[in-house]
Amino acid sequence: MNSQQIAELTTKAVEELATALEAGRSETLTQYLAAIGRFHKYSLHNVMLIVLQKPEATHVAGFHTWHKLGRHVRKGEKGINIFAPILRRKREPENGTQENPEESVLGYRPCTVFDVSQTDGKPLPSIGRVQGDARHYGEKLVAYTLSLGIRLEYSPAIAPARGISEGGRITLLPELDSAEHAAVLAHELAHEILHHQPRRAATSKTIRETEAEAVAHVVCQAVGLSTGTACADYIQLHRGDAKLLFESLNYIRLAAGRILEGILENKLNPDLSDASRCLG
Repeated sequence: MNSQQIAELTTKAVEELATALEAGRSETLTQYLAAIGRFHKYSLHNVMLIVLQKPEATHVAGFHTWHKLGRHVRKGEKGINIFAPILRRKREPENGTQENPEESVLGYRPCTVFDVSQTDGKPLPSIGRVQGDARHYGEKLVAYTLSLGIRLEYSPAIAPARGISEGGRITLLPELDSAEHAAVLAHELAHEILHHQPRRAATSKTIRETEAEAVAHVVCQAVGLSTGTACADYIQLHRGDAKLLFESLNYIRLAAGRILEGILENKLNPDLSDASRCLG
């Protein structure tokens, strides 16, 4: 499959998602949000390509990477086509003081990866859903919030709201149960990351609340916390506008990825965490 065909697949994925939302089928969006949580280090284009070609995929890597991990791709399995960056390492200073030279992206090339379900071999304990209870990840969310210099307070005066984001300060309703506390904090943290910047003036309250709810859904799903059906019932991004939908999904991916990086501390196998390079 060449670059043009892969690009056409991406366009098709966005259009199908927009059409599904316009028809009121929010379960299609939640499928993509779940994939964003599973592949939060991947570009949105690659997430959509993976979902379109293999919706049930959980962990993908290149043919040779699986081999290095003690697994092999089964004969006859059809690969998943995505884009991989072509990287160039910037020249090191002559004094040799730069230990980790930066890399620049020259372009992108077609790349084939395979899901773990298409392989056999050595068991990989790190494969699978991140384990942990709501309290554990709630504590990590609190620690990450504070590490960003954001004040976290609790007050019954904000009722009936469960949380409020004020740009540098988040206030939550006291006595939320542990799962709800994590979900509400993730929602308000999304506001802090996305909506207290110049972009706020270019978005409506509906868009901001929808993006924050989507980020909370992605984060909670990724760490194994159920958010129930409320998110699926609530999210209807931009009434099917494909261009604005894709823009919001990219912001959602960036914010959710940032939060997950902050709380997961690379718990997943690092060899599988970045399929964008295909590693093989």
